[in-house]
Amino acid sequence: MNIQIFGVKKCFDTQKAERYFKERKIKYQFVDLNQKALSKGELQSVKAAVGLKALIHEKSKEYVKLNIGSIRTESVKEELLLNNPKLYNTPIVRNGRQATVGYAPEIWASWEAVTK
Repeated sequence: MNIQIFGVKKCFDTQKAERYFKERKIKYQFVDLNQKALSKGELQSVKAAVGLKALIHEKSKEYVKLNIGSIRTESVKEELLLNNPKLYNTPIVRNGRQATVGYAPEIWASWEAVTK
């Protein structure tokens, strides 16, 4: 497994995701969204797995500030996500082409089962 966790250190669900993989001694790479956003390729990969709507945190201050609810086109929303990492629902956990948004231990366990 090649696990990447995108999140912010203060996010409780991100902390739980890190704990999940640590407890199972599964190596992962943590990417702090406050320091480094997803690349365009990473965004496309995650979007293909979970959909754009799942990635956007509609209750965030950035969402309200940028008035994203009124934007219709996906390309504009993607551009806003690339430039405003505080818009992401976290954690985003990637395993190759597979991805989850939020705390999803059932899905992660299925990834483990496949690799054993």
